[in-house]
Order: sequence, then C-alpha cells, then structure tokens
Amino acid sequence: MTDERRLDVLRAIVEDYVSTQEPVGSRALVERHHLGVSSATIRNDMAVLEDEGYITQPHTSAGRIPTDKGYRMFVDRLATVKAMSPAERRAIERFLSESVDVDDVVQRSVKVLAQLTQQVAVVQYPSLTRSTVRHIELVGLDATRVLVVVITSSGRVEQRTVELGAEPTEGLLADLRSRLLPATIGERLADASVKVADLIETFRPEDRPVVTAIVTALTQTFSNERSDARLAVGGTANLARFGADFDTSIRPVLEAIEEQVVLLKLLGEATGGLTVRIGGETGLETLSGTAVVSSAYGGETSRATLGTVGPTRMDYPGTMAAVAAVARYVGRLLDDA
Repeated sequence: MTDERRLDVLRAIVEDYVSTQEPVGSRALVERHHLGVSSATIRNDMAVLEDEGYITQPHTSAGRIPTDKGYRMFVDRLATVKAMSPAERRAIERFLSESVDVDDVVQRSVKVLAQLTQQVAVVQYPSLTRSTVRHIELVGLDATRVLVVVITSSGRVEQRTVELGAEPTEGLLADLRSRLLPATIGERLADASVKVADLIETFRPEDRPVVTAIVTALTQTFSNERSDARLAVGGTANLARFGADFDTSIRPVLEAIEEQVVLLKLLGEATGGLTVRIGGETGLETLSGTAVVSSAYGGETSRATLGTVGPTRMDYPGTMAAVAAVARYVGRLLDDA
C-alpha cells in the first residue's frame, strides 16, 4: 500500500508539474489531490521518491519536479491510455476520411496530430518498395505521349508522362495493358519490375520501341524508393511554447527536425504499438530534454510510423491517446484504399 501511495504521489506530481510548470510541494498535493494522508506523510513519500531518483528539487526551498525516471514510471504505470472523447474521434475520422490520396492522408495526419497534441507532429510516408501492385493504367494524352499510372496496395498513386517518339495505336496500348495487368497485380514492386521487363520480347519488333519506353517508365516507378525516407512534419511553431522546458535551448530540437534522418531513426524504433522515448532514451544527448511518442501504422505492405516530438514535460496520457487514434485511423484508411 505504501508503494501504491507513493505511486499516487508521483502521479500527482507529474500531473501538476505538466499542468502548471511549477515545482510541486507537499501542501499543494494535499489540497489538490485529497490523498487521504497528512502533509508530513506526503513529505516522507516525496523524500523516498527523491532518494530513488523519481523526482528532484530544482533549487533550495522549491517543490519537486519529475525526473526522466519519474516520467518513465508514470508512463509505464498508466492503467490505460486516456480515451479520446467521441467528438474528438469523430472529428479525426471525418477529417482524415476526406483525403483524396495517400499524400493528402499524410498531410492531414500531420495537421490533426499537431493540433491535438500541441507538439511537433511527424508522419513517415508509407513504404512504396514493400507494397504490391494494385492497378496499372495507360492513358493516351496526345499522339506521342502516354500517362502511366501505378496504384499500389498502400493506396499510393504514382504517375509518369512518357514521351514515346512515335504514335502508338489504340490496339497496341490495349494489348500492352492486357498483358501488364496479369503479370503485375498482387506482385511486390521489385518482382513486378522483372516481369514487365520480360514482356518486351513478346511484342513484334516494330512495336518494341513504344513498349520499351512505357516499360522503362514502369520499372523506374517500381524502383522508386523515395517514399521510404520521406517525412511530413507539422506544428514546429508549437515548440515556441516550450522553450524553457528543454535542457539548454530549443536549437538542438529544431536541428533534429531539419535533419530528418534523426527523426526517421526515432520513429523507426516504433515497430508495433505505442512507443515512448523519454530524455536519454532517445539515444541522443542533444535531445535529452525531449520525449518522442510514436506508433506504427498500416499493414505489412505499407507499414510506417508517426508520432510527436516535444519536451519531457508533456501530457503523456493525452499525447499517447492522440498518436494511437491517428495511427489507427490512418492504418484503416490505407487498408481500405
């Protein structure tokens, strides 16, 4: 019971410090949280928590603030992630459901996540190279130009305009389309690239220049890996509200956001459900005052990650709920695409 009471004291200190940004004293805990014990008992519990490294005193005669260890205990001992209200869930679902393509899904996800958490939101684009081919379309634009459209299992739409140098017949385009679809639908992009290349020799020599130009555009699309390393970032201005919360300055955090490989590394550690990295757990000394809450989203062929970056003094239950909800809705959109 003593341990549980001390956990209640730690929880109250975290909640008050996150809310007020002021060190928390025993009297404030007794008045605000009705813990059912005296102020002296609370002081004893706080002394034990301090000795064990869960809280610290920023300066003499001040109250206590949580350490990274204290935040970690708080997060690990959350009974449940705070549920979002039905109105919040409906707003997220409605906003994301209006997306017209994967790019729009990602941009809307960044926007809604930054608004919900008031932190920096980061969303990784779903992988293109791990996707399979869902559909291919060839659209004649004019006499010598064809639009090649590839739709993947992740819902991503890639388009390329191909200059053919000669005018193809409608029959040739229809024939090529009829051979491309059975050869590629359901195939991983790397495998589809090989199969479409093998189709060239099956056409008459006089048709091969046109077929080769279109197949080349397709293989370039299939081998395009740029989406695996693409991030959308939003809400950077939110950091201005937390400048005093970072250990030295806000500059290292801004530099990390610019150097997106750092964010990719942090997000890449979220291979399943919610992952919370606090302070030194980020593995980067320059981000010692930072916390990252992230989650994977999407199915096996489109798995990617999203999350938030903010100070260690953050509303962990609310942030975790928002990240989980957005990841769930984005994953559902991609699966249904």
